[in-house]
Amino acid sequence: MDFGSELEKAAGNQVRKGEALRLHTTFRIGGPADYFVTPENEERLAEVVALCRRLRIPFFILGNGSDLLCADEGYRGVAVNTTAFLNGVRTEGRRVIAGSGALLGNVAKEALAAGLAGFEFAAGIPGSVGGAMVMNAGAYGGEMSQVVEWVRVLTPEGQVKTVPVQEMDFAYRRSAVRSNGWIVLEACFVLCPGEPERIRERMEELAAKRREKQPLSFPSAGSTFKRPEGYYAARLIEEAGLKGTSVGGACVSEKHAGFVINRGDATAADVLALCRLIQKRVREYSGVDLEMEVETIGGVECHFPPI
Repeated sequence: MDFGSELEKAAGNQVRKGEALRLHTTFRIGGPADYFVTPENEERLAEVVALCRRLRIPFFILGNGSDLLCADEGYRGVAVNTTAFLNGVRTEGRRVIAGSGALLGNVAKEALAAGLAGFEFAAGIPGSVGGAMVMNAGAYGGEMSQVVEWVRVLTPEGQVKTVPVQEMDFAYRRSAVRSNGWIVLEACFVLCPGEPERIRERMEELAAKRREKQPLSFPSAGSTFKRPEGYYAARLIEEAGLKGTSVGGACVSEKHAGFVINRGDATAADVLALCRLIQKRVREYSGVDLEMEVETIGGVECHFPPI
């Protein structure tokens, strides 16, 4: 069986071989994926996923790549990108409904245009709707669990189901999506009527805070570590004297110690080595174990099974 040909049929010829994942992540790091697929609709997405599952081909769903560190060796499998086509956003009364590949910033703009408040906190998060559902993304006191009404998903059995927010099991940086093996197709956000000018002012206020406090001029994956209970990761890292510490091209930001940045030539190996050093030093200094928030993808351990 020629897997490449079968994949092209399933994806409607939206397949590229050897696509560099660094082009599709905010870290700007990552080697080539064997196959890079951009399904033009949900039906094509379901066909691609069903084919990979049937043949036991590794695959992962890629949104805006804002919380990913892709291996230097690349990914021995299929990267399924949702941002090219599955990115529609529409308003229905107080509800904004968005495809999994829609950027959160675009959802915020749609809400602003409709005079709907409550999504301002997410305007500057550089992720997609699908990733936000997986991670219960949040910032500045807001998170997805506060505004989601339902999420439509593709199950491992190939069924499409609508999951109400009560069944999403949202918690800090997690949800039921990953534990159930679901793939996010669409999400509905229920918001409140508001004054467009006040909504815009709040978005601009939060954007100014980001520019002031975060190292936005360097590639990164956002907050590198989860917030330990009772602590702030950035403060622990700073107190351990790690600001500015570097391994190769990876560096702890001088502006915000919670960010590991790519100074231009960082490899995934550099980032991981630096993260291990941070975890070791913080544990020694404060006794706190830091858990990675950034997800790692790919590596030499991933291989195609026989076909």
